[in-house]
Amino acid sequence: MSKSTALQRLSWFLIAVIALPYLGFRPATGSSDRVQKVVIDAGHGGKDPGNLGTRRYRTTEKDVALDLAQQLAAKIKALYPDVEVVLTRNTDRFLELYERTAIANREKGDLFISIHCDAAENKTAYGATTYVMGKDHDDENQVALRENSVILMEDDYQDKYEGFDPRKPESYIALTLYQYAFQTQSIEFAQTVQNSFKNDVGRRDRGVRQAPFYVTSRCSMPSVLIELGYLTNSTEEDYLHSAEGQDQMASAIARSFGAYKARRERGLPSPSQETNGAVSTTPQPAAVTPPPAPKVVFAVQLSVSGLKKPLSESPFKGLEDAWIQPDGRLYRYLQGHYENLEAAKAGLPLHQAKGFPDAFIVAYKGMERISISEAESLTQ
Repeated sequence: MSKSTALQRLSWFLIAVIALPYLGFRPATGSSDRVQKVVIDAGHGGKDPGNLGTRRYRTTEKDVALDLAQQLAAKIKALYPDVEVVLTRNTDRFLELYERTAIANREKGDLFISIHCDAAENKTAYGATTYVMGKDHDDENQVALRENSVILMEDDYQDKYEGFDPRKPESYIALTLYQYAFQTQSIEFAQTVQNSFKNDVGRRDRGVRQAPFYVTSRCSMPSVLIELGYLTNSTEEDYLHSAEGQDQMASAIARSFGAYKARRERGLPSPSQETNGAVSTTPQPAAVTPPPAPKVVFAVQLSVSGLKKPLSESPFKGLEDAWIQPDGRLYRYLQGHYENLEAAKAGLPLHQAKGFPDAFIVAYKGMERISISEAESLTQ
């Protein structure tokens, strides 16, 4: 395919996506919603092992993902006999990314759940994360880049993906828009999962995050990608390798599915705070407006979540100059109003050491987030 043809297709795709709301293509939000079919995707498989654990068990991500997917399918079938469950793979076989989403779309699923395990150079990193479609870091999210890179293992990937290259930032423009129609439901389910991991299982909650995963972007239904934990952390590897750990994690996701299904079908509002699937009636604090600051400021982003959490509570309690910046249906938790990048860089390691190892630097012009390079040019 020529470059001009690829650009033309991308242009038409973007026009179609932007026009969808005006053509009546909107996700259902009333009491008529039915969640009758869930598609569960075990990440990786076959020649693609995914992330690798420590030498202790030689654990592979593909094996843990398949075990969890099968257990989750069995639990949902047992708890909700009216729900049809589809597995994208039920054996150790290589499945191309586009085929995973094609299965979900052919089956006309009501929810897509992709199961994965994380990895990090920092062997102490731990905790569970649930991702929805979107763009987080200015430089493409490294987790998404790692998961999307399996495309390069496929034959004729240039033709199959019509020019999408996981290594090129411009390839992610269309992905960010495609899932927009289902973002509300995706965040709703993702937050329910994270709450269950934290409250029911006692896992570290790394929050609901946005990342441009190909496998969630192309599904015509609410979609999430769950990173169960870090195989590069020997303690988490032990947990995810154990029968007890797998049962607890699968049970937490199954309960979350039940809570999500009940809300959708009963027409209940999306929870702003939830425990064990129950909608909380506790009033939520108003979003904190950043205090007066320079026209362009740098800040340390501590975390992002679909749940509005008070800054007076852990893990933000006691942090100086912490603030919340709404971003669509997510909330960014930030610290500092630094006048230049050097000052922000000095503050970054201090907050990484205070329990925010994934913190990074962002920049704002008033209430609008801008790139670091643009902020630097405006402050020089």
